Amino acid sequence: MSGDAQRRELSVRLSVPEMDCPSCAQKVDKSLQRVDGIVDANLQPTTGTATVTYDSDRVTEADVAAAIENAGYEVVGGSNDETSGSNGGVNVAPPSDIWTSSRAIKTWIGAGFLTLGLLFEFVLTGQDVTVASVLDYPLHLADIVFLVAIVSSGLPVVRGGYYSAKNRSLDIDLLMGTAIIAATGIGYFVEAATLAVLFSIAELLEDYAMDKARNSLRELMELSPDEASVKRGDDEVTVPVDEVEVGETVVVRPGDKIPLDGTVVEGESAVDESPITGESVPVDKGVDDEVYAGSINEEGYLEFEATSPASESTLSQIIEMVQGAQEKKTEKEQFVDRFSGYYTPTVVVLAILTATLPPLLISGGATVSLAGFSHTFSGSWQTWFIRGLTLLVIACPCAFVISTPVSVVSGITSAAKNGVLIKGGNYLEAMGDVDVIALDKTGTLTKGELAVTDVVPLGDANDKKVIQHAAALEQRSEHPIAEAILARADEMKLDDVPSIEAFESITGKGIRANIDSETYYAGKPALFEELGFDLSHAHLRTDGGAVAETAHEQCEQEGCTDIDNGAISRFEDEGKTVVLVGTDTELVGIIGVADEVRPAAEQAVARLHDLGVHVVMLTGDNEGTARAIAEQIGVDDYRAELLPDEKVDAVETLQAEYGDVAMVGDGINDAPALATAEVGVAMGAAGTDTALETADIALMGDDIGKLPYLYALSHKANSVIRQNIWSSLGVKALLALGVPLGLVSVALAVVVGDMGMSLGVTGNAMRLSRIEPE
Repeated sequence: MSGDAQRRELSVRLSVPEMDCPSCAQKVDKSLQRVDGIVDANLQPTTGTATVTYDSDRVTEADVAAAIENAGYEVVGGSNDETSGSNGGVNVAPPSDIWTSSRAIKTWIGAGFLTLGLLFEFVLTGQDVTVASVLDYPLHLADIVFLVAIVSSGLPVVRGGYYSAKNRSLDIDLLMGTAIIAATGIGYFVEAATLAVLFSIAELLEDYAMDKARNSLRELMELSPDEASVKRGDDEVTVPVDEVEVGETVVVRPGDKIPLDGTVVEGESAVDESPITGESVPVDKGVDDEVYAGSINEEGYLEFEATSPASESTLSQIIEMVQGAQEKKTEKEQFVDRFSGYYTPTVVVLAILTATLPPLLISGGATVSLAGFSHTFSGSWQTWFIRGLTLLVIACPCAFVISTPVSVVSGITSAAKNGVLIKGGNYLEAMGDVDVIALDKTGTLTKGELAVTDVVPLGDANDKKVIQHAAALEQRSEHPIAEAILARADEMKLDDVPSIEAFESITGKGIRANIDSETYYAGKPALFEELGFDLSHAHLRTDGGAVAETAHEQCEQEGCTDIDNGAISRFEDEGKTVVLVGTDTELVGIIGVADEVRPAAEQAVARLHDLGVHVVMLTGDNEGTARAIAEQIGVDDYRAELLPDEKVDAVETLQAEYGDVAMVGDGINDAPALATAEVGVAMGAAGTDTALETADIALMGDDIGKLPYLYALSHKANSVIRQNIWSSLGVKALLALGVPLGLVSVALAVVVGDMGMSLGVTGNAMRLSRIEPE
């Protein structure tokens, strides 16, 4: 497409609150398709929004809104932007005043007159006088009252049916509108009024249920404040967050929400990042630390430099992806869509046949006996018309069609609130069906940062002396092990680390330098063996067999530490890197350094086992380290010394052996393996665009403990979706079977088959929002 053509295309996101089911969206889509110049339309009933791309040379935003209104739905608001940017406008329809709306008032009036009519019809029969006559058909007082109820509650239904017919959409509005008109036309006022009122109440209840489902999305959007306090010159001004530019300094006081992503330039505070990462414990923030929009400043004063505009913050990306997640339909949703395409026309045809054939074929009645059950069918036109009318009500697939979308919305938004971003309903479904979870080691099961895990002083040294000398030697080194030792010195608040001279790096083995005019070494055991130490016996230098024996005896006499009693071999068996510190005549101590296992890793793996998941660790580390970590954490299996392409092979092997695989990694180095697995899960995605883009699911924080929650939520979501689909189908089938037998009335069909099931599947879906991480 040329640049000129791109500039002519605009995108607008409009709020259409009444568009709350797939059939509604289908009607809107057909109306939009008839407008020349509309390029694309993305309709989302679960959010009540319509995102429409159009050629601005031929169509205006007003034309788009008019097309939607021609489908019978009110457009509440929206704004546009170039398609090359982000869509403007609303992300979810605003909350509706459902119980005080015009539709609700008409329904309550209709309900009142229906009640009054039933009173005259069946209780105050003496007062039900004839008040008029139409074509020699007498109209009683009850009939007039029923007609008022029909007009009040039924007109919105008939209006919706008109727009459905206009857009050639065989949906619930057309079916109900037709049924009300037909029943009224042949004088079945009780049935028509009952249908109009009950269906209107059902619609209000469904609107209410969908509005509750949308609330979770609104809560997500409300996490970020609309305004920010910004330093401009010598002044502090309050401006809309959209007007804050990258590089400006934003001020956040205790209790305030952080409005944008940024880097702290002044102040210290504990920040509640649970809205983003799901981490319940506040995180201490200081200069150079990152902060995220939507998190809450707990106690201190902070100034931070905005690193991205409001539209590109981590929170904005989460909201955008949660909204976009609904576009990716699950396999069950696709099945429902296909099935409903056949279901409704089939039942409509059966309704017509039910209303017309029995009266023609049965004269005087017919009795059918089956397995001891006997039923007599009459040939009354009135009886079979009402039964056909009842089947027409049952033909509405509303509860069946919304059973999956509301479950997906509930599951995805619930996960987002707990720091888990699921980028599509298909991934929610797939995660719940995995048979094995493959975990990368570094950065996933471990922190990805080396740390001192053990300090063993030798001779008359203590922990302080060992770290003091090691930190002195390592202060000029840039090796990750040096960083770990210096970090331990900081933790121990060692301010008296001695200065060094004549620093020298011994490639691949360690370092040496002079401390107080004496040469000290820090490095691998091999370095000290080259210096003449017999590491299997003592901390003293040896010069051969006889001297070694003497040294060993001297060690025993002086009560010194015998290294062979555990330290070096034990650390190596545990997969730790061993660092020795000492001179060329005496060892000061032994330091164990390792990539620390995350505190929640062992518990997470145990919980996954409880949930019936096979857990495998994949790592590029050596066999010894991999074995030690695997045994510590308790995974079922591990694969060591894997290159990135070999991790792909390992995932494919697991797929062949076990079935569906979820791969958990950092989203960058593990990208090929993440893409190969049925579901790719990235760790620590907050603030990381790459991880957000590569993975199907992102754990916003570094908490591996969220993994069992993710699987449990997805597994439960699949269960809820199945329950919703088969219960709605089963109830419809039972009602349909009962109609020819006269066991199901119009009222029962509406209350149970339509209103009851729609509320039932929505309420069942909302249960997912109550699942929380342990």
